[in-house]
Amino acid sequence: MGPIAVSTTLAPFLPGHPLAADVSDDSQEGAISAAPYSSAVILLISWAYLRLMGPEGLTRATEVAILSANYVAHRLDEHFPVLFRGRQGMVAHEAICDLRALKKSAGIEVDDVAKRLMDYGFHAPTVHFPVPGTVMIEPTESESLEELDRFCTAMISIRHEIARIEDGLQDREDNPLRQAPHTMEDLITDDWNRSYSRETAVRPAPWLAEHKFWPAVGRIDNAFGDRHLVCQCPPIESYKEVEPTDSNG
Repeated sequence: MGPIAVSTTLAPFLPGHPLAADVSDDSQEGAISAAPYSSAVILLISWAYLRLMGPEGLTRATEVAILSANYVAHRLDEHFPVLFRGRQGMVAHEAICDLRALKKSAGIEVDDVAKRLMDYGFHAPTVHFPVPGTVMIEPTESESLEELDRFCTAMISIRHEIARIEDGLQDREDNPLRQAPHTMEDLITDDWNRSYSRETAVRPAPWLAEHKFWPAVGRIDNAFGDRHLVCQCPPIESYKEVEPTDSNG
């Protein structure tokens, strides 16, 4: 990991390190990591990748990654406008899709799309970065054309689901996106009272008939969880060393 820049206001609160030269600076906080400038082990991953790929392999991997990103951008732009294109209308190694307008038209946030992607068998790409309300799709050189097409098909299918909300055919709250992800428990319960079918909920794409990923947890309140952290660690008292007892009683 590279350095993270902060303002002068936050600089005094950066973590320190017991072996750093400025350890005597009382304005610094204590250490939070075994290394002052991230972990040196992470450098081995980059080094090994570079050595194994070689100049030709790195060039080819870069070409494929950029081609894949532009392929995704081209397929999705009609459904989710792509931001930050170059002069020739191309993107680099990532496509940033803008979903902000959907909040007004259908009451749908990028988080709803991310959770709905789980029903399609995908872990969502980066959301809310670098622009709030967007999704940053960053295909690497390892993604096949078949997998890229499957992802794009899922995103386009989700856009059609959103269109049903925009057209008034689906309730703005009781719909597959706002209730996603759907668990196996949702499917087998006798108390199914939603306005859409179980089939729509858990098998919205044809490939899911052969292989289905089941989310273990349904819809949760992200903001509530972020503001109410629950520590699962043992109490601090449990880490205290137990004083040895006198064998003579």
